Amino acid sequence: MTYAEAIQFLYSLRLFGAKFGLENTLKLAELAGNPHHQLRFIHVAGTNGKGSTCAMLESIYRAAGLRVGLFTSPHLVSFRERIQINRQHISETDVVRLVNELKPLREGFADGHQPTFFEAVTIMSLRYFADQKCDLVIWETGLGGRLDATNIVTPLASVITNIGIDHSEWLGETVEKIATEKAGIIKPGVPAVTSAAPGHGLETIQASAQQRHSPLTIVSAEQTHLPPLDTINLPLHGPHQRLNAALAVATVRTLADKIPVADSALRTGLANVHWPGRMHRIQTASGQTILLDGAHNPDGAEALRVALQEEFPDAKPAMIFGVFRDKDSTSMCRSLAPLAGRILLTPVHSERSEDPSRLVQICSDANPHAQIEVCTSLDDALKKLAAAPFIVIAGSLYLVGEAMELLHLARVSEGDEKGLNEWQPKR
Repeated sequence: MTYAEAIQFLYSLRLFGAKFGLENTLKLAELAGNPHHQLRFIHVAGTNGKGSTCAMLESIYRAAGLRVGLFTSPHLVSFRERIQINRQHISETDVVRLVNELKPLREGFADGHQPTFFEAVTIMSLRYFADQKCDLVIWETGLGGRLDATNIVTPLASVITNIGIDHSEWLGETVEKIATEKAGIIKPGVPAVTSAAPGHGLETIQASAQQRHSPLTIVSAEQTHLPPLDTINLPLHGPHQRLNAALAVATVRTLADKIPVADSALRTGLANVHWPGRMHRIQTASGQTILLDGAHNPDGAEALRVALQEEFPDAKPAMIFGVFRDKDSTSMCRSLAPLAGRILLTPVHSERSEDPSRLVQICSDANPHAQIEVCTSLDDALKKLAAAPFIVIAGSLYLVGEAMELLHLARVSEGDEKGLNEWQPKR
């Protein structure tokens, strides 16, 4: 089997959709030898900021000398981004090996109950981290928490970033229902840490932690001004990233008795964290500033608005915006359109893309002074903005991944691996 054939096999698993429940994952893990029993985890859930918080935790523990596994989703360009050790992507050879090992395990499942893509990748990653003898795995949920395939582990700590309205058709239409799903990662007696806010899911998380006798640490914005964050120049920009950093610090301190981390390692890890596609600023050879941010829901768009106004208070950037049709694009446009001098609306390279022409009036209502146009593609939009000094690309991590390829920030693989992010729940 070649790497391209392994990727095609993973594509084929998308036919089984995505389903919520742990039965398949537990069975597949048992067939694989229960590799998670050999590992230690920090489990991270939340609506926004999961990936950034995971990246910070990984960077801190790596600076402390640990061999750290990192499991995140979705990927921006390459499937291999999802499974990393000490920030090195899993090799193509290991992907092929793990797919070959996975194939016979699927024979233990009846027709109609085959493991989904995410269930299979979850077990592949566990096997890889166990084979590689990771000291710690930073373990991000896929969707929700309670019934997410990642929830078969018992972690050292359960971390919940924040709660907002997203994926409501599957997680629930209220903050309380979504918070209940996210809080499902809290295990009896296992410490929990959250930066959820009062009135935005915190009360539900508190009740879940109390019910499970799990000590809960609550992180607030005030803690972003305390040591060590008061003197660290955080590479990830914006107030929301400082709150994610405070959450990471609180988690490390919560686990200090199990995994001691020197203050110097804590500072080094935060000062050197890298997480592309989130307030990701680049300078082109022609002198353009391009800022990439995968703000993909209303809370993410609002966080980007606040960060842009803080860092570029007088700028009127050209904005390229593309979004999925299942997102609250109206709220997102209302947050972001007023910041721009020119708005280029583009489709996302996905079957879930919103028709950009449907966003013209919304953006015009939010910013009557902006020049607004519809583009056929992201490439088309970038060509039209060849002379623009400052460009912001936002609305979807898929769009950011495509931008990274077009701007030569990531290696373009022979086949498009971004499509592996596509899924639909199986009822």
